[in-house]
Amino acid sequence: KREVASRLAMDQLIPIINKLQDVFSSIGQCPVDLPQIVVVGSQSSGKSSVLEAIVGIESFLPRGAGICTRRPLVLQLSNNNAAPVGSRADGDETPSPGEEYGTFLHRGEQRFGSFRDIRSEIEVETRRTVGNGKGVSPDPIVLKIYSPRVLDLTLVDLPGMTRVASGDQPEDIEDILRNMCLSYISNPNVIILAVSAANTDLANSDAVKLARAVDPDGERTIGVLTKLDLMDPGTDASDILNNRSVPLAMGYVGVVNRGQRDVDGDVSIRDGLRKEAAFLSGHSVYRNLQHRCGTGTLGRMLNLSLMHNIRDCLPDIKIRISGLMVDVQHELDALGSPAELSGASLGGALLGLISKFVANFSNSVEGKGSTADGIEMDELYGGARISYIFNDIFVRCLMDVNPFDGLSDEDIRTTICNANGPRPSLFVPEVSFDLLIRRQISRLEQPGLQCADLVYDELSRMASQGEPGELTRYPHLRERMTEAVSGLLRRCVSPTQMMISNLVKIELSYINTSHPDFIGGSKAVAQLMERMSVDQDEKRKVMEKVDRKSNGSDHTGEMEDDIDGGEPEAEEQEQGGLMNFIFGFLGAGSGGKNSVSNNSRLKAGVVKLPQMPERMRPSDMPTDRERIETEIIKSLIESYFNVVRKNFLDLVPKTIMYFLVNHARDSMQNELVSELYIDNQIPALMKEADDIAERRRTCEEMKQLLGRALEIVNEVRDFNTFK
Repeated sequence: KREVASRLAMDQLIPIINKLQDVFSSIGQCPVDLPQIVVVGSQSSGKSSVLEAIVGIESFLPRGAGICTRRPLVLQLSNNNAAPVGSRADGDETPSPGEEYGTFLHRGEQRFGSFRDIRSEIEVETRRTVGNGKGVSPDPIVLKIYSPRVLDLTLVDLPGMTRVASGDQPEDIEDILRNMCLSYISNPNVIILAVSAANTDLANSDAVKLARAVDPDGERTIGVLTKLDLMDPGTDASDILNNRSVPLAMGYVGVVNRGQRDVDGDVSIRDGLRKEAAFLSGHSVYRNLQHRCGTGTLGRMLNLSLMHNIRDCLPDIKIRISGLMVDVQHELDALGSPAELSGASLGGALLGLISKFVANFSNSVEGKGSTADGIEMDELYGGARISYIFNDIFVRCLMDVNPFDGLSDEDIRTTICNANGPRPSLFVPEVSFDLLIRRQISRLEQPGLQCADLVYDELSRMASQGEPGELTRYPHLRERMTEAVSGLLRRCVSPTQMMISNLVKIELSYINTSHPDFIGGSKAVAQLMERMSVDQDEKRKVMEKVDRKSNGSDHTGEMEDDIDGGEPEAEEQEQGGLMNFIFGFLGAGSGGKNSVSNNSRLKAGVVKLPQMPERMRPSDMPTDRERIETEIIKSLIESYFNVVRKNFLDLVPKTIMYFLVNHARDSMQNELVSELYIDNQIPALMKEADDIAERRRTCEEMKQLLGRALEIVNEVRDFNTFK
């Protein structure tokens, strides 16, 4: 009766969890990540015996004196009570319900029906890796046991910790074993069974010390005291079991394992549990601590931990199931009804799909649409992306364009000289400004064309995202619709690009120097004179400051007189030069440096001129006149370029919206109907894909499985662990 009672909670939990895992396995997902149970403890503390008692089936782990577990054993328990029912034909490897057997990862699909064979294989595989001595290895042995009496869990048996090397063990065996254990128990989703012998001092327990290193609060550590029957007479473990000695959040459980004599005598685990129950009930102390003693109590504590883990997972599981059900329902709606449609119904269904596609496209452009995957909440979508192209990409690119990109001062001086012809002009030649500004305006055409290409790509993207889910049923219709939409967009792009090119040609056809925002020649000259006056004042102040420092305060008055005396002449020369430039008073022969060529040579009364070069440019050192002319032209170019750029920034988005976006949106319905609604082609277009029926059946099965999963989740929620 005690044995049955000890497994009552586990027996109630097995079918519930297995049903949930079976459902999710059918759809390729894992709903509950049950924690691993890792057993740690000193050598010969009884770890393997505790593990076997938890499993509750036959004895299958190596036993003996000294170190027996020399490699980690990862034990995966799988309940096969839900295996397919039916007789097994000869050679059929499908397990029958209730069959108990084991498989090893290193042995592939080979089955071990005898637990003695499983124990022998563990010993053989251990010797193959670490030899016949006492060496250890971190490479795990993976064993999977199928039985109707187990819960789907993963348990790990680790080599016992030791302090002194023996046999062929390395000198640092203690550090090796410690690091091996830490690699398993550091996972926060692990329940630690810290096994200690009751006949030793708990303060020296390696297992409790190691568990505290990774679980200082003891929230996932269960202390296990073994060998209660081997304590000295007159002593007991009541202080430890009452959690007063070295407290843990989950407390301690005392157990009585089978001894080596019992193992050698082939005492079964069931008989061992009976002997344990008899000892505990007959002990004067432990009979009053039944809630802290026995393998059954340990099983219930593990069961409680597992149940809490499952309860913590319930909200996420329900959200996942609900989300999957919504997705499946959407797919079912897209797949539609399997009923065959008549000719008239096919035409109506086709028009309905076209109307739905056009509505999705229009809503996407206007910002009224939504997608099945909720992309409009995560990133810019539809018309907002077009707005981003206009206001961020296009505007930012054009505003970064320098009016003088690709145009140097030397180029400007060369253009002015060519515009003057054979004689210097009295004023700055207007032809030079006209030539230069046309060249700079032409550079705006390419960004406008690129902007149209970007919008075209976005419209193609919106068309793809706006496809109704039902369209996946008809691959031929989807292909023809994609071709029709692409053709419409391509036809809209050509007039759009032509209009953008015409905008540039319009600006080039007439340079409107009377534009109210254009600076004009007189204002350009006035600004230049003002700038020169400011520069001259700054130079004068610098010269006065330098002279005062160099001559001292005694000569300050003289310096001021000298400066005042020389200033009118300098100003007169400067203003005279500027006025001569503006009104043409600078003669071709003014200035001593231009009157005589340094390269001409006089020989015997004959003047000999140098040869003309093939390609000529203005001199490297511009004259004052050339500098002033260059600055005036640059002011005019910058002002007029800004006027044209402002117009271009305003008109290009309007052009793209009218010729491309709005035209495509408004003519989409007529285009698709004229291209697709053809009587003799409708049956072929509305033919379902070959896999649609299979997908529909799969979705219906998935929907049923998810509904069953919700029922199971509610069953777990209402499950009472303590009943």
